Formats: sequence, C-alpha cells, structure tokens
Amino acid sequence: MAESTEATKSSSAAAAGTDAAVHIVYTERPQDEQPEAYHIRTLSNVLGSEEAAKEALIYSYKTAASGFSAKLTPQQVAEISKQPGVLQVVPSRTLQLHSGPGKLH
Repeated sequence: MAESTEATKSSSAAAAGTDAAVHIVYTERPQDEQPEAYHIRTLSNVLGSEEAAKEALIYSYKTAASGFSAKLTPQQVAEISKQPGVLQVVPSRTLQLHSGPGKLH
C-alpha cells in the first residue's frame, strides 16, 4: 500500500511540474487556527501530504484578504475549488502599469 501512495505522490509531483501555474486561492478566514497552517492543511487535502503543500505554497495572505498563492495543475484547481472554506480560485496575473506622460496616448 505504501508503494501506491508513493506512486500517487510522485505522479502528482510530476504533474505539478508540467502544466502547473500560479493561482490565488481565496479562503474563509480561519477561526481557531493560524492562517498559514490552515492554508497548508487545505492544500494538503488536495496534494496528498503536508510536505507537498509546503513546496507548492508560494505566499499566505493574512491581512487584507484570506488565502494563498500556490502552483497548481488544472486538476488540482478543480479539486481545491471543492474544499470546504475555499471561496474562489483564480489564475495569478501580472499587470504592467504605464508611467509618465509619454506612455498615455
């Protein structure tokens, strides 16, 4: 049985490396738990281990919003979207700001 668990973990890790992208996962604010511990526990439910969750976690949002960013495959996004306390999962985007009067035409 340990072999099948290891095979699942390694296939999840392999999948995470191929088509994974950074997503922001908005969650309910945890009541009786530190935010980062809650985020790792939520990720662990999908990724299969606390170690995999810690590796995938990029940042825990704790002040203005409750949530975290993590590198997830499309399948993992679908799975984590169903987890209790998860409100929304969105792809992370980088926006370029225009600066200076010469750029505003």
